[in-house]
Amino acid sequence: MNLEDTTSGPTDFIREIVSKHFSERKYPRIHTRFPPEPNGYLHIGHAKSICLNFGIAHEFGGVCNLRMDDTNPTKEDVEYVDSIQEDVNWLIAGWAKDNLGLKEKGKTPAVISSNGKPDFYLPAVLNTVSTEPFYASDYFDQLYEYAVTLIKKGKAYVDDLTPEETDEYRRNAKESPHRNRSVEENLDLFARMKAGEFPDGKRSLRARIDVAAPNIWMRDPLLYRIRHAEHHHTGARWVIYPMYDFAHCLSDYIEGITHSICTLEFEVHRPLYDWILTSLDLPRPLPHQYEFARLSLGYTVMSKRKLLQLVQEKIVTGWDDPRMPTISGIRRRGVPPEALYAFAYNIGITKYNGVTDVAVLEHAIRVDLNTRALRRLAVLRPIKVVLTNYPEGKTEQLEAVNNPENEGAGMRKIPFSRELYIDRDDFMETPPPKFFRLKPGGEVRLKYAYIIKCDEVIKDAAGAITELRCTADLDSKTGGATANRKIKGTIHWVSAAHAMDAEVRLYDRLFTVPEPDTDGDFKQFLNPHSLEVVTAKCEPSLKDAHSTSRYQFERLGYFALDKDSRPEKLVFNRTITLKDTWAKEAQKG
Repeated sequence: MNLEDTTSGPTDFIREIVSKHFSERKYPRIHTRFPPEPNGYLHIGHAKSICLNFGIAHEFGGVCNLRMDDTNPTKEDVEYVDSIQEDVNWLIAGWAKDNLGLKEKGKTPAVISSNGKPDFYLPAVLNTVSTEPFYASDYFDQLYEYAVTLIKKGKAYVDDLTPEETDEYRRNAKESPHRNRSVEENLDLFARMKAGEFPDGKRSLRARIDVAAPNIWMRDPLLYRIRHAEHHHTGARWVIYPMYDFAHCLSDYIEGITHSICTLEFEVHRPLYDWILTSLDLPRPLPHQYEFARLSLGYTVMSKRKLLQLVQEKIVTGWDDPRMPTISGIRRRGVPPEALYAFAYNIGITKYNGVTDVAVLEHAIRVDLNTRALRRLAVLRPIKVVLTNYPEGKTEQLEAVNNPENEGAGMRKIPFSRELYIDRDDFMETPPPKFFRLKPGGEVRLKYAYIIKCDEVIKDAAGAITELRCTADLDSKTGGATANRKIKGTIHWVSAAHAMDAEVRLYDRLFTVPEPDTDGDFKQFLNPHSLEVVTAKCEPSLKDAHSTSRYQFERLGYFALDKDSRPEKLVFNRTITLKDTWAKEAQKG
């Protein structure tokens, strides 16, 4: 699975709708949007929506807007706006830069192919593109005028019920005593609300629809509320703010959105979306809302409230902690955007809620990293090996492959000497059957080097192993007389004299069960082993490691430099293991 696999175009019910509209020339162009609320960091569920909305625009030669649906000043922050821009930029930059930026790029219109879909090539290499978001708050003046229009039409009224009373009345299908105010009185009160005359919660603007509607969202829903709060984008200019449902559909209309693609929980909101638009007698084609099932991923939580709780209670180090399902955390962990993009496309778009096995994401990451990661030698839990028959002071430079999946990656030199480090997990004094690594009297092959045999185990006074003394078959290196001897085990190593230390953070799943938030306190299922920090011994070429590169520590997993890394102290994050160790544990159970 790689990014180019998606160039043939995924198929789902939303794309079938868009394809039909595209073939019929229903709209001058296809126009979608991704409209997050800036009240938290984006997570992998948003990645699915980003790839869907920007992807459809790309496939059909259209445009996708990034819009901040910033209608709640008490929960929104510039920090979240900045993080959203960075995340979207990172995920869609390469395939967005031709025709998906927030500015028109002058792309040639799509040519319809024989299957009724536009024929575009999707670049496999992502580059950086700057995204400049739209803001719902930029439309506050226009939204206010739309609200006034509804009042003049007798389709909205100012209500004096408290928020608690409003909820109770709507629940019980009860009419507000203020529902039949005159148009003039409603216009006066709404203007005074805007002027800041009333305190928070004193009055609200509601739609006049049907207090007994079967769909509770149609029971005279709120359109505006009073909030004497500073807004991150408009400052103190406004003291009344539109509700999400009112601002969302009208922002879509103002921007010329054709397909407003939302997650399934907004399906019950669609009648209100349509009611607001049709009640205003707007002159040009109206946007339409379509819903799909949101992404629920195993072994994590997606609720912004719960993610914020993890951050505030310092269970994780921040929103970008590599154990978090946030896009910033996934990026910091070392996952390439192409892997996330391929995952989002391959899980499909449906109308049915369900939990996606996290192994599907992990597979996409492994497949992507296997082709791009540079191979390097590193020992996470070192134990010293002394080759007693190898000359003291001698150093050889052995050839090692940078990436067997990519011949163009070339070769590198790695130093070999009398004293080495191997991983403690690769030696057992009393091994079980079929243990094909090093044991007393046993032989293994050192990757790229010699076959060695363990002759003696050195221990300290407490009985802990401190050193292994071995002999090397000096004719067993590639090209030697005994190089083809059949040895079942091959292990990795690092020359002790040339090894460099690095902090390695071994990240694992944050929770121990697939659905931690379905029964009681989700924190009871936190994985106590979700992070282990070790000091590794690494081959010297890693001193030139770069933050944009990905590495496979051979036999161990895929790793990336962390933002905490410094030239004098390298810090690597484990992105993912080479194999699904959780699946093995599940089989044991």
